[in-house]
Amino acid sequence: MLAIVLAGTFALTACQSSSNPEVQARNSEFGCIASTVGGAIVGGLVGSAIGGGRGRVLAEAVGIGGGGYLGNRLACR
Repeated sequence: MLAIVLAGTFALTACQSSSNPEVQARNSEFGCIASTVGGAIVGGLVGSAIGGGRGRVLAEAVGIGGGGYLGNRLACR
């Protein structure tokens, strides 16, 4: 699921190409933010599916943090 969301995010940011450096910088920033937020959302959903009871909250928190980090590392340069 995470791979599908990240692939979709990368595909959408790739559609926003321009030769103008200002537009490229803005698109890159958008892609970075979108990937970080998307990764956090997917990570939270995966963590929610894994944990149960009090462990669910911990699994969600770890999923959100890990997904956000992974999304950020993949899209931000």
